[in-house]
Amino acid sequence: MLPRPLLSLLLTATLVSAQSAAPALAGFNATTAAKEFDLEKQFDGTLSRQNLDRWLKDFSSRPHHIGSPGGKIVAEKIAALLKSWGYETEIETFYPLFSTPKTRLLEMTSPERFTARLVEPPVEGDATSTQTDGLPVYNAYSTDGDVTGQLVYVNYGVPADYERLERMGIDVKGKIVIARYFGSWRGIKPKVAAEHGAIGCLIYSDPKEDGYYVGDTYPKGGFRSPFSAQRGSVLDMPVYPGDPLTPGVGATKEAKRLERKEAQTITRIPVLPISYGDAEPLLRALGGPVAPAEWRGALPITYHIGPGTATVHLKLEFDWKLTPAYDVIARMKGAERPGEWIVRGNHHDGWVFGATDPLSGTVEMLEEARGIAELTKQGWRPKRSIVFCAWDGEEPALLGSTEWAEQHASELQQHAAVYINTDSTGRGFVDIGGSHSLELFAGQAARDVQDPTYKVSALERVQAAEYARTGTKPGEFTIDPLGSGSDFTPFLQHLGIATLNFGFGGEEDYGVYHSNYDSYDHHVKFEDPDLQYALTTAQLGGRMVLRLANADVLPLRFENLSKTVAGYAKEVTKLTDEEREKTANYAALAASGALRLAADSRKTSIPAPVKPPVPFINFAPLQNALAKLQTSVDAWSKADTSSLDSARAMALDAILIKAEQSLLDERGLPSRPWFKHMLYAPGLYTGYGVKTLPGIREAIEQRNWPEAEIQIGRVANALGALAAEVDKATAATH
Repeated sequence: MLPRPLLSLLLTATLVSAQSAAPALAGFNATTAAKEFDLEKQFDGTLSRQNLDRWLKDFSSRPHHIGSPGGKIVAEKIAALLKSWGYETEIETFYPLFSTPKTRLLEMTSPERFTARLVEPPVEGDATSTQTDGLPVYNAYSTDGDVTGQLVYVNYGVPADYERLERMGIDVKGKIVIARYFGSWRGIKPKVAAEHGAIGCLIYSDPKEDGYYVGDTYPKGGFRSPFSAQRGSVLDMPVYPGDPLTPGVGATKEAKRLERKEAQTITRIPVLPISYGDAEPLLRALGGPVAPAEWRGALPITYHIGPGTATVHLKLEFDWKLTPAYDVIARMKGAERPGEWIVRGNHHDGWVFGATDPLSGTVEMLEEARGIAELTKQGWRPKRSIVFCAWDGEEPALLGSTEWAEQHASELQQHAAVYINTDSTGRGFVDIGGSHSLELFAGQAARDVQDPTYKVSALERVQAAEYARTGTKPGEFTIDPLGSGSDFTPFLQHLGIATLNFGFGGEEDYGVYHSNYDSYDHHVKFEDPDLQYALTTAQLGGRMVLRLANADVLPLRFENLSKTVAGYAKEVTKLTDEEREKTANYAALAASGALRLAADSRKTSIPAPVKPPVPFINFAPLQNALAKLQTSVDAWSKADTSSLDSARAMALDAILIKAEQSLLDERGLPSRPWFKHMLYAPGLYTGYGVKTLPGIREAIEQRNWPEAEIQIGRVANALGALAAEVDKATAATH
């Protein structure tokens, strides 16, 4: 955190012009903007931290994972609140496949005997940590298995780590690997291990990233204690999220289902997460070469790679059932344009108590809904319809949101103008990601919410931090592209609905992720002690919903989108050039004998054969499409939407709603047709991490040059379709 005097100086130096400019609102004219600002002041006056605290303590008082009695109770309480505030409320139920553990056994059989505890003990001062009816430490959608093998340490367990092992002459085939968390999403680790022939996978939390190396451990501090472990799903969600048995359709009772053995996304090998307290004896017993410096964690041992005498036995059995997922859906009908929907969501299920993840976001969304309902008592009605959604089953696989989106796909693509998502929220800086057509809108919303610590806007605080980091004056506010990891995925990447995902964070002592200790006591002590940032999140989310619901025309702009995609195009072109340069350098070293000499000196295997040269890749279709889009956007930026009558504004909205959908390709991405968006997707080997222009970028990374050219053409077609929609929007203003 910046010292307050320094922050004030930075703000004074860099932001005076922004403060002196008259505020503007995308989608509003001057008159309607003034009315909107007045409404937002009324909205802020309705919000209560006491509500946030009461709901957070109540909802996190019991385990509430999908299918649990507590999960049903939380869903019903949320529905009752929304109904009491006047929303048309229902609970829509789906029946996805979900696995819970029956047997969990991990033991080292040599060079000594050791049995892992796999239990998180109670913590003094944490009232809920004594409860024992929550989900134990495990990975959902691990396959069943009973395997014994030599242990090999694979660092983060990502593809680059296996390339390093290969250069060192270490093979994991027939062995059990142990990887540390971070470096990628957890589901990538067993996926890559199986691709290299491993028979089992362990994932542990190293204190270097997630424990005493970072700060004091719970309960003295907020960070992960020795026997705390990270639960989580290992479903291969970059292929498709949601129910593994019903890809592309809602998991209703009547839905046609795959056999479990047919599901592409369930792991091929058993996988189990463990604490660093359970991992230390296993890692200590490893032989083989000492791990490279960047592979070493913070345990008090010398990190070896193996294999050696360290042998482990892993036995896992699961109960596979169709499990009810309770989605709470609450609607407020728009007064003028009821067929245009602003959809707002956050999930309500947790791995155990889930106070931070997700309830810190769930309760603030409820307070948004209550505050908006309070405005209706004063005679206000939204122009567009508002739909609040509390999703179930997000933690295992985005189950509730994906099944609902798949079930209602056609009506959502017709009616849903924007989807706004939160998950957890905490103390610190605002973070926003999403569709770049909403970048201006998002920046204006952050501009108009005050940071509770520094009493400046959330936008100004982010800009000041950027100034402190780089020493240069901040430019335009930018939002991040979205990969996956929360409930926005089906709306943006499958249906093409313009989307935002936001929250606050960066200053929490959040060392209890997906553990038994993600509790009310931990949250109010180490995450957001007075829930001021939860209240600020509600103010920001409320502004977004109100502005989208009330705007004269939907505040979708394409100037930033065009600029951003042009930047992505430069990146993939540069990536091709880098591959060409690496290939040439490798060939030169191989010809000189330097590679063999280096391999011999390291006593490793002979290096891989020289890769074929990179051919000419024709990026002209992409560049031409970008040029056409820019021409269309330039015309759109000059269009006047401030004086359209209601009928023409509705006609323009209908075009804008379809704009993001024009970036879909119904054939989907290579090997994963569920993901249809040509600009954003989770990476096949990053999981949550985004790949922009994913079809092109991943083809280049895989050196699949014919596929790269195919994907260039498909992205160019999508950008051409977007340009056509922008032209329609411009014409609608005349």
